[in-house]
Parts: sequence; structure tokens; C-alpha cells
Amino acid sequence: MGTPSTPTTEMTVDLRAVSDWMDTRGLPDGDIVDANALGGGTQNIMIAFTRGDRSYVLRRGPRHLRPQSNKVITREIELLGALATTDVPHPRLVAGCTDENVLGAVFYLMEPVDGYNAAVSLPSAYAADRAGRHTMGLALVDALATLGEVDHHAAGLSDFGRPDGFLERQVPRWLGELERYASTPGYPGPPFRNLDAVADWLQRNCPNDFTPGVLHGDYHVANVMYAPDEPRVAAIVDWEMATIGDPLLDLGALLAVWVDGPDSTDLLDSALGAAGGLPSRGELIARYAETSSRDLSAITWYMVVACFKLGLILEGTYARACAGKAPREVGDRLHRYATELFDRAGAFIAQA
Repeated sequence: MGTPSTPTTEMTVDLRAVSDWMDTRGLPDGDIVDANALGGGTQNIMIAFTRGDRSYVLRRGPRHLRPQSNKVITREIELLGALATTDVPHPRLVAGCTDENVLGAVFYLMEPVDGYNAAVSLPSAYAADRAGRHTMGLALVDALATLGEVDHHAAGLSDFGRPDGFLERQVPRWLGELERYASTPGYPGPPFRNLDAVADWLQRNCPNDFTPGVLHGDYHVANVMYAPDEPRVAAIVDWEMATIGDPLLDLGALLAVWVDGPDSTDLLDSALGAAGGLPSRGELIARYAETSSRDLSAITWYMVVACFKLGLILEGTYARACAGKAPREVGDRLHRYATELFDRAGAFIAQA
């Protein structure tokens, strides 16, 4: 039986319990070594380690579980297992544990991804290669188009979401979020002068129909890992918001925060965006259309609803910051992003 060689208190996870559970799964025996906590875009815990002749990454909910944490991780287990039969680049699932008695939370093991996060930094070769960065931008769409073509029924995900009425629910849902925190103490209220106009335009122009598919739910450059040796996406990561809906919402979200010109940065302030030389929105849309069977005639609607949704989500953090429940500098920064997103929504509508 394998035993951990790293103090469990440093990892916030009982590695001995993990090792014992791995024995029951028939995974390669040995001590757990080289355990390291990994940072990420969420508060979920991720730990990389080696056991036997194989490397793993463990993922579970945060140390202090939220009400839906275990449900979210359980859904990730289901989704990653289903994606194994597809061409979608993703972290390969090794095994999942829904028995909360093992670690006090649902968790799973996945294979490590050999790659880097271009939102954080770029290898020197790509930092100096404008053509390579252009290809990296197109690669974001290539991976997304592959996801959009997945037959979720064939992949065993028929019950993974509620696609009926999915698009019609978007505006009421996010306006409901705004109402929920509008009464937060200290919050001056949304300053988006075009809030009502954008909401009205979205409801009047909502697409009548769509083909349901797998929706990542938070697709942008920070949630992919690029291959270290070529400008392609090695894996789409952070699937906690995934569902069955309209995959074009992912494309709209990518376009909403994208650069406004070849040498302007994106709204994520990513290293890739700051480096410049990226394809235009029009090029991304054309690239998606090359391999997708989806109708892109209403793509402006998807861009606008993405601005609307993300802007209201970010404004929620600002409201909490006004009440002293989040760092004020973070709230102010996200408030600026939210304002720019609504400005972009207005510009997209004007250009439609």
C-alpha cells in the first residue's frame, strides 16, 4: 500500500486517505511523492503528485465547501468521463470518488496537462512571434468548435442540462442576479445607462431556435492550456459551469472580451492579449464557421448577451466590495470591466 511522503497539513488534503482509495481502484502502487498544491482561477483545491510510475492531479471543492461544491465536482466527473470519447482537448479523467467519507468531499484524479496558461505568461518563442500568436488566437476557436460539434446524446450527457427555453432564460436570469444584490449596503446601483436598452434588444432579438450541445460556460484564454511545442490548445480546463445549452454562447463570450484591434489588449489583461498580433473578431467567427455546422447569422446576439451576463456577474463583486465583503480594489477593477462590457454591448448593437 502506498503512503504519502508530503505532510497532509500542507496540502489541505489527507493524502494517506487518497492513497488508500487509489488502492481500491487498482491504480499503480507506491508512495505518493512530489505533492504540490496548484494555483488556478477558482478556489477549488488542486494537488499534483506522483504515485508509482504515474503522475496525477487531484481536484476537489474548496476547503470550506459551498452548498453546491460536491454537486459541481460530481458533474465535472461525469462530463470529463463523457469527453473521453470525443476529440475535445481536455484533462483526461483517471477516476472519480463521489463518496464524501473518503476526503470529506467529492474529488477526482485526472492526468496532468503538458502546457501553459497564456493568460499568465508566454514562452519567449511566442512572445517574439507575431504569426505564432495569431495562430494561438485561431486555436482558441478550433478547440471551441470541436466542443460545439459534440453529440451530447451519443456522449451520454442527455440529462446533463435543461436546453428547453435556454436562450429565453438568459436575460431574466441575470437581471434576477442584479436584483439580488442591488440592495447591498453601500452599493450605489448599476451605472450602466444602457442596461434597459440592452436587455430589451436581447429579448426582442433572441434566436428562435438552436441545436443544443455542450456549453463550457466560462470559455476564455485563462481557461485553456496551450501545448508547449506548438500553437494549439492542449486542454480546455475548469468545467465547473458546463451544461447542455447553446454552444454559441461560448463563442459569444470569447468574442465579448476579445481585443478590439490587432494591437489592443483583451478585457482579461492576459499576457496573450497584451502581446498583440491576434486575429480580429471577424477572423475568429470565420474560423469557427469553417468547421462548425452551427448557424452564425445571429452571432451579434451571442456577443451582446455575453457582455450582458459577464458585466452583471462582475458588478456583483463590486457590490460586495462596496459592502466590505470583497477587496475594494478588486471590486473597482471589475466594475470598470463591467462598464466597458456594457459599452461594448451598445457598440455591437449599433453595428448590427
